[in-house]
Amino acid sequence: MTVPQATAAAVTEPRIPQPPAAPPGAAALTPPPRDPADLEREAALARLFEVHYASMLRLAVLLGADDPENVVAEAYYQIYRKWRRLREPGAAEAYLRSTVCNLTRMRIRHLQVVRKHVEGPPSELVASAESTALLHDDQRALIDALQQLPARQREALVLRHWLGLKESEIAAAMGISCGSVKTHTARGIAALSQVMEARR
Repeated sequence: MTVPQATAAAVTEPRIPQPPAAPPGAAALTPPPRDPADLEREAALARLFEVHYASMLRLAVLLGADDPENVVAEAYYQIYRKWRRLREPGAAEAYLRSTVCNLTRMRIRHLQVVRKHVEGPPSELVASAESTALLHDDQRALIDALQQLPARQREALVLRHWLGLKESEIAAAMGISCGSVKTHTARGIAALSQVMEARR
């Protein structure tokens, strides 16, 4: 018995339902246009990330952050949120650097408080592969000595000698006066010299 031709066509070629036609006068569903200021902010932040991420990560590592990647990510998030309040886009790098310093300082204080309240010795921190790659073997002794310094002395030395900033830039990053920068730098160098001499 043969199947009628129309029925065979319906079986072999199923009909694909078409979306219902929009009513006359209805606007097409398109996403609203994006704010040009948002596009400009995202492009500027992408450039900032590409140019300065490695140096900000190195800064967080040298300042003693136990989780430098998270510190730097948080710093980029904060500058993203406050981008429109920046007086000039050129100040973004200095703001980012200052934020990394502040976040690292806060993180170290938080860990010190937590460790005081933890029973038993704190578990040994495991450095991330990215952090470890930034520290070569010949720098480890110096980094160990640097980590023994008070936070302000360590920050002043890292900003001055690793990043090569001027006193005014260091003062802005640390939120202190230029005179205090000189004091912390001098004391830091003296303490660092003593620690390094004791290692020999």
